[in-house]
Amino acid sequence: MHFSSEDDTYNWALGFAKELKVGDKVALYGNLGAGKTVISRGICKGLGFEGTVCSPTYTILHEYPNNPPIFHFDLYRLEGGADLYEVGMDPDYLESGISLIEWPERLEENDAGITHVVKIQIVSETEREITVEKVSRD
Repeated sequence: MHFSSEDDTYNWALGFAKELKVGDKVALYGNLGAGKTVISRGICKGLGFEGTVCSPTYTILHEYPNNPPIFHFDLYRLEGGADLYEVGMDPDYLESGISLIEWPERLEENDAGITHVVKIQIVSETEREITVEKVSRD
């Protein structure tokens, strides 16, 4: 999918949120400034969260009170091979909400049960190319 503005990307994320269900974990791949947090904001809004959404770079995790709860991870500051549960999240607890994971590359083989892979490619200052892959957990 090709988007020519931040608003277009955000509006797509609003709709994408409707496809998500409790227990889903969305991996957001993209360089700095690609729009991972814009997509996270749109998903959160699409799930009904009315509060402020910002990248949790320094805290690693923001938990947004919502129904279902939203767990927003930013793993940028972690070393490769990280494990989501090392940052204090019980796997059963994560299953009670929807997780958004920025910089999932830091997980390496510890994929944390990723259900959706969203890849954002910068085309120009305002344009983005986004691909989404649903991961089978059979």
